Amino acid sequence: MGFGTITPILRSFDEAKAREFYLDFLGFKLDWEHRFEPGFPLYMQVSRGGCVLHLSEHHGDACPGAAVRIETDELDAFHAQLTAAQYKYARPGIETTPWDSREVRIADPFGNRLTFFQRVAGT
Repeated sequence: MGFGTITPILRSFDEAKAREFYLDFLGFKLDWEHRFEPGFPLYMQVSRGGCVLHLSEHHGDACPGAAVRIETDELDAFHAQLTAAQYKYARPGIETTPWDSREVRIADPFGNRLTFFQRVAGT
């Protein structure tokens, strides 16, 4: 029995803030977006490398405050990119955890928590 990839659905409330955070700050790219008709809630997919996230303004799709862990093998480079972006709402640092990983934790404008992590060698 096999399982495929996971695609988290994260709740969003404001298209402009979602684009600013996920595209401009985190460096994800917009893959596609959908609305049933003009003026309806937005559902979109963003990605960066193998990480794919769905962002939904639909109230029944997800609850704000979700937590997602995203593994990377280039945490220092990613952290440098975030620092250089000078996003006015967050300046995350790097933390080494007791469970042998290094992490950059950041909350999106909608209360969802993203943890980008890199395993420490030997774990």
